[in-house]
Amino acid sequence: MGEMKTRSVVQLVHATSQPEGEGMIVTRPFPTAHLDQLDPFLLLDRMGPVSHGPGEAKGAPDHPHRGFETVTYILEGAIEHEDSQGNRGRIGAGDVQWMTAGSGVIHSEMPSEELRRNGGRLHGFQLWVNLPRRDKMMKPRYQELRAAEIPTATSADGKVTVTVIAGESLGTTATIDTRTPIMYFHVRMAAGARFTQPIPETYNAFAFVIGGEAQFGDRSARENDAVFFENDGDEVTIASEDGAELLLLAGVPLNEPVTRYGPFVMNTSAEIRQAMFDYQTGKFGEIGA
Repeated sequence: MGEMKTRSVVQLVHATSQPEGEGMIVTRPFPTAHLDQLDPFLLLDRMGPVSHGPGEAKGAPDHPHRGFETVTYILEGAIEHEDSQGNRGRIGAGDVQWMTAGSGVIHSEMPSEELRRNGGRLHGFQLWVNLPRRDKMMKPRYQELRAAEIPTATSADGKVTVTVIAGESLGTTATIDTRTPIMYFHVRMAAGARFTQPIPETYNAFAFVIGGEAQFGDRSARENDAVFFENDGDEVTIASEDGAELLLLAGVPLNEPVTRYGPFVMNTSAEIRQAMFDYQTGKFGEIGA
């Protein structure tokens, strides 16, 4: 085994807020004018953290998806989802839903009934992961993991805790099955912590700072900063003087053409036109039908 090499930072993007769905505010590091995507990742949205009064909470009512996966990870509050395949459920604090839209679903994601009625806090993330051409028209599927089912790992000195949503960290392997090899870690660092995560050089990787401040070599990042790594090493090293919380993500690039139109992500514009036609002619079904 040769010596591991730490990746350098190629870009730091400060994410900005924008409305989505019915007016739900999200913080989005990409896609933006600075960065369209980081193959195989198409989008990352931070929802909240926001405190709603009674009747204020907004969501994303019925909307279609085809050709990719949505990964929803809730930290506070709960959302309720429903789709045209007859699936419905609730994603609460610490839970993950990995939805493979594949050939197409109509999906609704709304704050839970009690959150809409009584108000309260909501905080979470949604990640879009592209599907390879061979899987774009696969049958839709869900993987739902409750907080208790998601493994966590702690460093030897106790200063770093990692929630292992996908991939392997600190000797702990995730339970989720991904179509594209992916790492998805929620990292919590105490003051004075250092954390090194092996990531194969072929994977594209980035971090998103949820809170606190973290150092990536000579670059420092704080809340809502996204840090994109060069493919020039096989590990990422993070330090924090005063403590930090962040997401660390990496995935094998598909290296396929990407044509996207809103909630449809395919390889060609003809496939996008077909997706729109299929949606307009009712091929995706409807919620509650």
